[in-house]
Amino acid sequence: MSATTITAKDVQLLRQRTGAGMMDCKKALEETGGDVEKAIEYLRKKGIAKAEKRADRAASEGAIVALMSDDAKTAALVEVNSETDFVARNEEFQALAKAVASQLFGDASFDGVVTVAQEGELMKQPWHKDAGKTVADVVKEASGKTGENVVVRRYARFKSDGVIGSYVHHNGRVAVIVDVEGGTGDSVKTLARSVAEHIAAGVPKVPLGVNREEIKSDIIDRERRIYEEQARTAGKPEAMIGKIVDGQVNKFYAENTLLDQPWVRDDSKTIRQLVTEASKESGSTLTVRRFARFQMGEE
Repeated sequence: MSATTITAKDVQLLRQRTGAGMMDCKKALEETGGDVEKAIEYLRKKGIAKAEKRADRAASEGAIVALMSDDAKTAALVEVNSETDFVARNEEFQALAKAVASQLFGDASFDGVVTVAQEGELMKQPWHKDAGKTVADVVKEASGKTGENVVVRRYARFKSDGVIGSYVHHNGRVAVIVDVEGGTGDSVKTLARSVAEHIAAGVPKVPLGVNREEIKSDIIDRERRIYEEQARTAGKPEAMIGKIVDGQVNKFYAENTLLDQPWVRDDSKTIRQLVTEASKESGSTLTVRRFARFQMGEE
């Protein structure tokens, strides 16, 4: 791909994801044939971009709704988007978002996360308030009423044998549900809530997985390539590079693995230690099984 085929939109996308300068982004795209993912790696190897931002920013407003059963064993999370905050704050829009969440909450056949709602079954289902329409029909009608593109972006529904914790940030733009297995008492509920709050905070990073095994090998391979290139560029002796890379990879794991992260409320202990303490208090072995985190305007 020649330099002339690199568009301003391509450059802007790369800038959003790396924070690098315009000319650096343009050069990176030219060097990598216009491949954005390779361009990100190129910039990081050069030390121009410290790390890829966790997600693409999207020009979207809307509502994230979390519903929880009284026994804390079932939870639903739905993000519905509009184009403007004006529509997002509209009572009808808010009611629509809650109604979609209610529909999902009542669907006992589904357990999991759908990151692209249009690819899931929810949109095809008969609307619980009018079986003559589908969920997609109702959302389309909302678009017609508001004059904006209204979409269900993504959704999650967890059914647990243990306890589900949820947390919605006060601004309504970040919400999390967490599935903790192994117990059901008050100490377990407190743990689930604390972990959900921690994940919502996204400190030091929004976790990529509960444990190291959940972080994809291609992500780790990419990080290793970048750390090796950076070490060589810095003139480190070849004999030391392996240890340097291993140290950097361990740091990456610690920042991106939920159980290895320092707890946002007390960084002297990790989430793993928090789970161990709650296990002792509850008299059972507790496990964080999974989580879902939705943040408005992020992929």
